[in-house]
Amino acid sequence: MPASSELDPLPATVAALRAAGCVFAEEEARLLLAAAGAPAELAELVRRRAAGLPLEVLLGWAEFCGLRVAVEPGVFVPRRRTEFLVAQAVARVRPGSVVLDLCCGAGAVGMAIAAAVGRLELHAADIDPVAVRCAARNLASTGAQIYTGDLYDPLPPALQGRIEILAANAPYVPTAAIGLMPPEARDHEPRIALDGGPDGVEVHRRVAAGAPRWLAPGGALLIEAGQDQAEHTAAAMAAAGLVPSITRSEEWACAVVLGTLPPGEQDVGLP
Repeated sequence: MPASSELDPLPATVAALRAAGCVFAEEEARLLLAAAGAPAELAELVRRRAAGLPLEVLLGWAEFCGLRVAVEPGVFVPRRRTEFLVAQAVARVRPGSVVLDLCCGAGAVGMAIAAAVGRLELHAADIDPVAVRCAARNLASTGAQIYTGDLYDPLPPALQGRIEILAANAPYVPTAAIGLMPPEARDHEPRIALDGGPDGVEVHRRVAAGAPRWLAPGGALLIEAGQDQAEHTAAAMAAAGLVPSITRSEEWACAVVLGTLPPGEQDVGLP
């Protein structure tokens, strides 16, 4: 009679993942077992995961706000803590709103907002062509317009002064801290999606400075930030003429900084 381990590969898979340092080894083992079509394929998936490849890349998707977001090699993997950013955005969106997912990566934020709210005029932009290609897959059913370029540079002029919700999960890891990140992030995700400059707020300052040109009067910029960075992000928004506020999540150890453009303060000057 075959040994139970021969009938059930789960224990050996869990053991291999635990030995490689995977914290959620049992959960990951079940997902890899579901994805593998044959024992040899499972062995290869486990080998690659043990070598540090992100689980989500091996699966081809990441779970986010109850959705399956397609990811591919070399793309920033959406983090569950960013669901807090989505929740803050959704609370302010109404059907038909003009929404921009800036630094969109795989498009997870825009995808989740659209799923929660329904009909939107959705736009998304990222500097990384690989991320934009992935976002195009995830946002195909939303009718979103997707752009490739640095922050606001690729946006059409006709969008100026129309955006009601501008959600940005911009890079905010301090440069010196990137080497301390888990290997699946520091070795397999693009540095441009992680590096927020010396204090982690460099990109936030650029996002805040450009936002008034694109926001509708009364529109809001929402940026995910680290708990110890939120005050600096709020200061950048204030310097740009936005009215800032901070909402913190102890559960996810992050914050969302909201900057509202007061009516009459729209900046429609040329770049």
